[in-house]
Amino acid sequence: MSAQLDDLPRVRRMVPADLDAVVAIEREVFLFPWTCGNFSDSIRAGYHCLTLEQGGEVCGYGVMTIGVEEAHLLTLSIAACWQRKGWGERLLRHFIHIAKEQGARTMFLDVRESNCGAARLYERIGFRQIARRRDYYPAMGGREDSLVMELAL
Repeated sequence: MSAQLDDLPRVRRMVPADLDAVVAIEREVFLFPWTCGNFSDSIRAGYHCLTLEQGGEVCGYGVMTIGVEEAHLLTLSIAACWQRKGWGERLLRHFIHIAKEQGARTMFLDVRESNCGAARLYERIGFRQIARRRDYYPAMGGREDSLVMELAL
């Protein structure tokens, strides 16, 4: 039974020692990645920065801010080799739990219009699209719209 528990990823707070692994995943999965400085600044600012770890290896991460009754998920990603195992949902649900504990009544996020897999995950959890930000994200050959999504907590 403990072998099965060891197979589950664990969520923990991101620390500066994680930044090389986090940035490597970020560069692997995004064409326009956050920089090490973006993540470092988020940790230093006290944002909710989490990693998903499997067997001592960082396989995912996310960053969320919480203001007055609102949580904003700024980024969430799972390394390509660990995707499609339900771990993105596990990490997302962890952020939702934290947001509720901190008194947020709503969670917001932006997702690239072309990121259909992520949008489906968010919809399955209960997020709904409330707006579109034109030309929000840089893209190859121009810009791409963001879908603004909201989850009532």
